[in-house]
Amino acid sequence: MNTIYLRIEREWRTWSMNRQVRAHAKTKWDSKPIVLFNVSSRLSGFSQNAAFTLITGWGIQLAGVPVIHFACQAGMSRCVLGTNPDDPGQAPPCKNCIVQSKKLTASSKTIWFTYQPDPTLADALQELGLDELVEFKFPLPEYQSQYAETTSQAAGHFSSDTTFQKDKDGNGGLYIPLGRLVLPSLRWSLRRHHLIDNEATRILLREFIQSAYRVAAEFSRLLIEVDPQAVVVFNGLQFPEATARWVAQQEGLRVIAHEVGFQPFSAFFSDEQVTAYPINIPDEFELSPDQQSKIDTHLSRRFRGDFTMAGIRFWPEMEGLGEDFLRKAKTFDQIVPIFTNVIFDTSQVHANTVFTDMFAWLDLLLNLIRKHPGTLFVIRAHPDEMRYGKKSRESVNAWVESNGIEQFHNVIFVSSEASLSSYDLIRRSKFVMVYNSSIGLEAALLGIPVLCGGKARYTQYPTVFLPQTPGKYLDMAEQFLLTEEIEVPGEFQRNARRVLYHQFYRSSLSFGKYIEAHPTPGYVQLKRFSWQNLLAENSTIMRVILDGVINGQPFLMPEDEQKSCAQDH
Repeated sequence: MNTIYLRIEREWRTWSMNRQVRAHAKTKWDSKPIVLFNVSSRLSGFSQNAAFTLITGWGIQLAGVPVIHFACQAGMSRCVLGTNPDDPGQAPPCKNCIVQSKKLTASSKTIWFTYQPDPTLADALQELGLDELVEFKFPLPEYQSQYAETTSQAAGHFSSDTTFQKDKDGNGGLYIPLGRLVLPSLRWSLRRHHLIDNEATRILLREFIQSAYRVAAEFSRLLIEVDPQAVVVFNGLQFPEATARWVAQQEGLRVIAHEVGFQPFSAFFSDEQVTAYPINIPDEFELSPDQQSKIDTHLSRRFRGDFTMAGIRFWPEMEGLGEDFLRKAKTFDQIVPIFTNVIFDTSQVHANTVFTDMFAWLDLLLNLIRKHPGTLFVIRAHPDEMRYGKKSRESVNAWVESNGIEQFHNVIFVSSEASLSSYDLIRRSKFVMVYNSSIGLEAALLGIPVLCGGKARYTQYPTVFLPQTPGKYLDMAEQFLLTEEIEVPGEFQRNARRVLYHQFYRSSLSFGKYIEAHPTPGYVQLKRFSWQNLLAENSTIMRVILDGVINGQPFLMPEDEQKSCAQDH
């Protein structure tokens, strides 16, 4: 009975706030609306990103700006979260998802889209192989006769990834790169980077492409009807939101995306590729003593394992290196950890600049490991790689087995489930090798040399070594292994602290005033609060979000963040 009561009470909070927002929003109908679109962050549950969209919409409404939700009513034959990688023919659970969507969009106008397959598109896809499907483009009907490649309007109006082609009758049109738009979602859904060229993969890829086309056509129609001032989407990389983002950008519209931030219950908003976590740090910015102390306190907790990632706490407590490890380590000249990533994670889209993918990087390191038997290499799998419900199907564990790593006397493999302290390991290391893991930034904070294999959220500033080709990477790794002492530029540690401070205390916008953990790990629920708590004059984060979405200001907490953060908790 108690569980039922709590569930009803949680539902009541959403219903009550929708009612309060509708009653108190003084909408200025002469103002252009903001369109919100988030269909890939949840099904019937309530995730952090679903909460960010919901609460942001409430705040915009209460600021007097019209809000329009673009919502899916079984509008895709397959969706990102509703895909069964073992059964591509299984339809998504639309019924429960629609029920939840109606709850989360009830405070404002909602435009629903349904699915209607395009026979011409379906025929065009039917006989294509995997590589052809990935590169597949198709014209948007609304643009087919309006623009031509040679017009100055087309050259100036559309984004850089726009393709203009002519059909067999010589008509020009705007072609949307459907295959490329859905590729990150396909990899994420199948939990792998290297796709298997079989009928199951091709079926799912065709369904994603047709679903993305439906989103594109309906979202294009929506933009023509409502003429919004801006669009807010989740993530911007999963195919429904990526497609909407692409369409909006062709119209010259501003698109803001959000993702989970670096503090608990926090969001990161950006006009750019939000999954790359771009931040702008003024050249003249230096940390004050109080800010330095704040970072030290944070790192102290982090180094004890007292942290969460996207609402998940992976290790209840860190374990030391252990006597067996230390005994073996004494027989080697030096220790070099290798920290990996989850191969299908959306961050990998941005990471693959030097190497084609993380496993190409690992393959290169194999020769390095063989060549340096006096070095103990510790390969650590990412803790998210084997998470329940999100288990990687192309894992570092499988790579270790297929390459016979257990036969290498100078390698220790640490699985994703192990709670061994990475920070104790880093402190004993000569240098650290990462692909694009966030632990690279933390190693840089400790003053340890970091050799990065991919573009990371912190490599936008000089914090680590990032050679620009595989050959240069290998040369630098050899140099580091052979030299007695590695010289680290002083700016690395300084920039690492500046980056960490901005990511945690300036660009992470805490929604902790509005949401709390749900009993189900990874989900959240609304706290009890009044509609007045969503007004800009009463909430620092709402003021920041509203200034960002409506006025184009940076999505940054103000400099007096300690006072502001205290106000919002």
